[in-house]
Amino acid sequence: MTVVGRADRKIRVLVVDDSAVVRKVLSEQLSRAQGIEVIGTAPDPYVARDKIVALRPDVLTLDVEMPRMDGVTFLRKLMQYYPLPVVIVSSLTPKGSRLALEALEAGAVDVLPKPGSNYSVADLGETLPGKVRAAFFSRPRKRCAQGEESDEVRRVEAGLRYTTDKVIAVGASTGGTEALRRILEEMPPDCPGIAVVQHMPALFTRAFAERLDHICRIQVKEAQDGEWVQPGKALIAPGDYHMSLQRSGARYLVRLGQGPRVYFQRPSVEVLFQSVARSVGPNAVGVILTGMGADGAKGLKAMREAGARTIAQDEQTCVVFGMPAEAIRQGAAEKVLPLGRICRGIIDMASEAADHSAAAG
Repeated sequence: MTVVGRADRKIRVLVVDDSAVVRKVLSEQLSRAQGIEVIGTAPDPYVARDKIVALRPDVLTLDVEMPRMDGVTFLRKLMQYYPLPVVIVSSLTPKGSRLALEALEAGAVDVLPKPGSNYSVADLGETLPGKVRAAFFSRPRKRCAQGEESDEVRRVEAGLRYTTDKVIAVGASTGGTEALRRILEEMPPDCPGIAVVQHMPALFTRAFAERLDHICRIQVKEAQDGEWVQPGKALIAPGDYHMSLQRSGARYLVRLGQGPRVYFQRPSVEVLFQSVARSVGPNAVGVILTGMGADGAKGLKAMREAGARTIAQDEQTCVVFGMPAEAIRQGAAEKVLPLGRICRGIIDMASEAADHSAAAG
């Protein structure tokens, strides 16, 4: 996505949180970042509403647990009438994680935890500016009153053969939670095993997987080290852990590790894709979805060079056309598809690969 005249000015941020301490911490961390200006703060959605009209911020940071009106209700109203890029800053409690995921479904761009025992102010200062920059270049979309997209889920019936040794590898970042929901909801119960890296903080990934598991026909869960990749199951990389696949006989298992960040990320799409290129090769389908940066582009190219089939999400349906754009630029994507056609594209590619393998055998 090209945004004329936006990259050469400061990003104007409004911080919304009922805690004065949190407002101060967020404001200080953002003010230290180059190219970002905190233009105001608000203790609740009612004050925020007035300041949005008066100050016209580029990006909001928003808490989801607030008095008078919770952040999710406010966000749904905002996305219906005045869409803005929103980054959720939420506590790592079960309730906070659940509400943060509801906020992503309602149109928020990204989520990160508030500072606490598992996430320091230094961690926040390292990640928050990047989230705000990605949100600034995103495409906020109007939502209907219920916070749902108007398009219906078109579930795919696979009718696949010889799929037990096939693997689908998917990488996503900013905007990816909703893109993944769309794709996994459509997946048939007999689809090949799926390995997913979504840039998301630790502890949120488990809640994300559990939420998807309730709405999908396939099983969706947070991956565990040593777990087998199996048909009809999607494994989500845990936050703060790289995930790779390792071949064991005719099967593939998950390996988790906390090595150095790759493309500033852990988990990294690049780590997953490179391992799939080495271990799975032509038995894989690789998919790169919406996200800021270049994580996964080289890995997707390595997959294609190893004989895998590859897909990149198109610009029009991306929240941020960064990762797919870089993959396309490098020649990593065999096909470029809109979000609504990606699940069908994956199944078709897996079927073609299965038919080819059967014919060769």
